Amino acid sequence: MVKVAQACAEKIIQNVERVIIGKREAIETTVIALLCQGHVLIEDVPGVGKTMLARALARSIGCTFSRIQFTPDLLPSDVTGVHIFNQKTHQFEFRPGPIFAQIVLADEINRATPKTQSALLEAMEERQVTVDGVTRPLEQPFLVLATQNPIEYEGTFPLPEAQLDRFLLRIHLGYPSLQDEMAILTAQQFEHPIVHLAQVVTLEELRMAQEAIKQTHVESSIREYVVMLVEATRRHPDVYLGASPRGSLALFKTAQARAAISGRDYVIPDDVKALASATLTHRLILNPSARTRHADAHHVVHELLHSLPLPSVRTRVTVA
Repeated sequence: MVKVAQACAEKIIQNVERVIIGKREAIETTVIALLCQGHVLIEDVPGVGKTMLARALARSIGCTFSRIQFTPDLLPSDVTGVHIFNQKTHQFEFRPGPIFAQIVLADEINRATPKTQSALLEAMEERQVTVDGVTRPLEQPFLVLATQNPIEYEGTFPLPEAQLDRFLLRIHLGYPSLQDEMAILTAQQFEHPIVHLAQVVTLEELRMAQEAIKQTHVESSIREYVVMLVEATRRHPDVYLGASPRGSLALFKTAQARAAISGRDYVIPDDVKALASATLTHRLILNPSARTRHADAHHVVHELLHSLPLPSVRTRVTVA
């Protein structure tokens, strides 16, 4: 089962790397979210490839893709859909909104009002949309990739805690290195590589990989380490609101996925440590005194990882 998840993930990663150059770690983290059936918040400056990452991922798995440009005047019905009266049939017909796609890019999500942002809550958590009392399921797989600019705050609305908690992971792409940026210039001299990007994984292969990672063994000591780490965020003196149990589940599931795509059928402490920042930092709210000292959530998680004792793990033999 491990080889199924590993092969599927590697195909997707290598294909996306043809478009997003030099960002394997960010791509791998996004694929982990896909395998865990979770959503991703991409927080970075404009022009580093956030939109292309979403498009390349959708093409790699042959999924439908839609892009929602969030603006202050965007209405919830612009996201979920609306009933329109058909004069020929004299009946109201439902026109689905852009949320009815398998890969949804919520571009600059923090530019929409909280009322519009809340239109995503049901879709992200329950994989369904309710409009005018009628509930419609969303096609699987369903993944929301949301972007926001951490620098420009004018005309933006901070994401509420309930919205942030529904994102499995938060990642940053960052600027490319000098060599990678040279490679980007060469790759896009005549046309963008996304034009020729093909599907490399079927939806059936993806579903098998999603089921395979659930079989990854997690020892009780690792489970306890995950819970202790999350619980420690609630007691840290710099934290006003710590991570919820959803944060524990996120860290648990993503550690399973990381182990599987690394070719192991068991989780080790390094899997948890590698994903602790991406799964927990956006779930923490620091108190005012910590913010005045320019402390941040990454520092809190980093401090906790170094203060908590590592669990002992028995050696296991990986089987296919």
